[in-house]
Amino acid sequence: MPMGRSGTVAALGTAQTLAWASTYYLPAILAAPMARDLGVSTPTVFAAFSVALVISALFGPKAGALIDRWGGRPVLMGTNVVFAAGLLTLAVAQGPAGLFIGWLLIGAGMGGGLYEAAFAALVRLYGKDARGTITGITLIAGFASTVGWPLSTFLETHWGWRNSCLTWASLHLLLGLPLNALLPTAQPLSERPTPSPVDHDPVVPSGNLRGTLLLSAVFAATWFISTAMAAHLPRLLQATGATLATAVVVGTLIGPAQVGARLLEFGFLRKVHPLLSARIAAALHPVGALLLIIFGAPAAALFGILHGAGNGILTIAKGTLPLVIFGPEGYGRRQGLLMVPARIAQALAPWIFGLALDRWGAGALVVSAGVGAAAFLALAVLPSSLEKRR
Repeated sequence: MPMGRSGTVAALGTAQTLAWASTYYLPAILAAPMARDLGVSTPTVFAAFSVALVISALFGPKAGALIDRWGGRPVLMGTNVVFAAGLLTLAVAQGPAGLFIGWLLIGAGMGGGLYEAAFAALVRLYGKDARGTITGITLIAGFASTVGWPLSTFLETHWGWRNSCLTWASLHLLLGLPLNALLPTAQPLSERPTPSPVDHDPVVPSGNLRGTLLLSAVFAATWFISTAMAAHLPRLLQATGATLATAVVVGTLIGPAQVGARLLEFGFLRKVHPLLSARIAAALHPVGALLLIIFGAPAAALFGILHGAGNGILTIAKGTLPLVIFGPEGYGRRQGLLMVPARIAQALAPWIFGLALDRWGAGALVVSAGVGAAAFLALAVLPSSLEKRR
C-alpha cells in the first residue's frame, strides 16, 4: 500500500534529523576531542568541515538532476551509505589525511542528502502541491541539534569520539537507509523528449536569470547569517555585555523560536504567498540586531527569538520560493545551483564573522544586519512569478 503524505513527511523528516545531526551539527561537539586525538588544532577540524561544505556545493546540482530524473528515493538512500562511509573513515582516522578524507566523503553526502535534496524529492512526488510537505519535514528536522548535540555529547563522554562516529554511521545504515527506502517511488517522467542535464536544460529559462541571481544572493546571505550566529552567538552576546549564562539561555531560545515560526508558516502563513513570509522573515535578524546594538544585553533574548524565527521560516523559503517562482520542472538541479553560493558563504561565515568580532566586538552586528538587509531588499524586488506566460 503506497505511503500517504503524512507517512512520507514522518519518514523523510526523521531521516533528515539524522542526516543533519550526524554531519552539520557534529563538529560543535566532536571537533575538540578529534583534534586532541589526531594531533591537529581544532581550527584544522573546522577547516575540514568547511571543505566538506564546499564539496557539497559542487555535488548539489548533480544530485538535484538525478532526483529530477529518478526521484529522491534512490539518491537519498545512496547518501546514507556515503554518510556511513565518511563517518567510518573519521572513526578510524589516524591523522590529518584520514580527517580530510572522512569530511570529503561526508561533504559528498551532504550535497545530495540534506534539505535541498529532500525538498527536490518532495517536489518530484507532489509538484506544485509540495509546500505543506516541505514545511512538515522542517518541523521535524528542526530538532536535529536538540537530538544531535546531547547524543554526541553522551557518546563522546562515555565511549569517545571514535565510537560516537561509529554509532552515527550505524544509524545511517540501520535507521536512515530503511526510512528513505520507505519513500514513494516517483512516477516516470513524461514520454516527451527530456532535455539532457547539459543541453537545453531549463534551469535558467530565458528571462529568468535575474530571478535566479536574486534568489542565489538571498540564500547565500541567509546561510551566512545562520552559520555565523551558530558559530559565534555566545561570544557575540558577551560582547554586548551579556553574561555567559545569559548567552547560553538565549542560545536555547533559538531552536524553539525556529520551530514556532515554522508552525506559524504551516498554519496562518500558508495562506499567503511564500515570498511575503520570506520578506517578513528576512527582516527579523536586522531588526533584532538593531535592537541589540541600541539596548545591549537587555535585548539579547528578543534578538535570539527574532533571529531564530526568521531563520526558521527562511529554511522553508529555500524550498518553496524556487517552486512557486519557477515551477516544478527542473527543480532539483535548479535548487542545487541556487545553493552553490549559499554553501560557499556557509563555509566562509565562521571565519569572516569571527574576524569581524575580533576587530569590532559587538559592532560585528553591523555586518550580519547589513547582509540581512541586503537579503530583504533582494526579496523586495523579486517578482512573485517568473514563469513564462503562454
